[in-house]
Amino acid sequence: MIDIHCHILAALDDGARCMNDSIEMAKKAVSQGVHTIIATPHHRAGICEHEKEEILAGVSALTARLKQENIPLNILPGQEIRLYGELKDDLVRGRLLSLSNTKYVLIELPYHHVPRYAEKLLFDIQLNGFIPVIAHPERNMEIMENPNLLYRLVKNGAYVQVTCSSLAGRFGRNIKKLARRFIEADLVHFFASDAHNLTTRSFLFDELENEYGPDLLSMFIENAGLLLKNRDIPKKPPLPLKRKKLLGLL
Repeated sequence: MIDIHCHILAALDDGARCMNDSIEMAKKAVSQGVHTIIATPHHRAGICEHEKEEILAGVSALTARLKQENIPLNILPGQEIRLYGELKDDLVRGRLLSLSNTKYVLIELPYHHVPRYAEKLLFDIQLNGFIPVIAHPERNMEIMENPNLLYRLVKNGAYVQVTCSSLAGRFGRNIKKLARRFIEADLVHFFASDAHNLTTRSFLFDELENEYGPDLLSMFIENAGLLLKNRDIPKKPPLPLKRKKLLGLL
């Protein structure tokens, strides 16, 4: 299994605090069948910025320590990039990291809204050879109120990653139901841990198979494999979500 979104690198953001935390997270991931993690430290322009070289150095350091500890886990570089106006330009200039140097870019929307420029910016990213993967939209307040915002982004070429913690109900019943509705509407293409630690934000892959079935999980696992190979990932036509069906959740 490949985890495309994880905050396992030590002391870079609000994920692992030290190398020992990273190692304990790695052990937990392996115990749940994960063999590859794309490390995705936060990038928030003007707030939490790390140079590409710093992230690559963190990946190298963790890889060396995993080898010493005989932990069979492959760590690859990436970023979780908070949407901002110059994102496309910085991608083109090589200042930002895609997911393991592929055309896929993990993009986080602000929690409380979807910027008005988001649709155009995500489309412009595609015109420059990149494919946006929207991280955990089920936790975005404006998308909760108007889920067809996500439908439009997916219809225009974006992909979507939901978080295992959402599917497992760790963020509450409403977010879990909304994530399921997104899956039923063919708006979801990946799941990932978004793990930050082993207490409040851990790996929960083992809790999902009984509830969601092996076929769905296999599709997500296959998509992650295609991403890692920088291949095109097949999409079903997304379905719009009627707002009235979600009113009871909000």
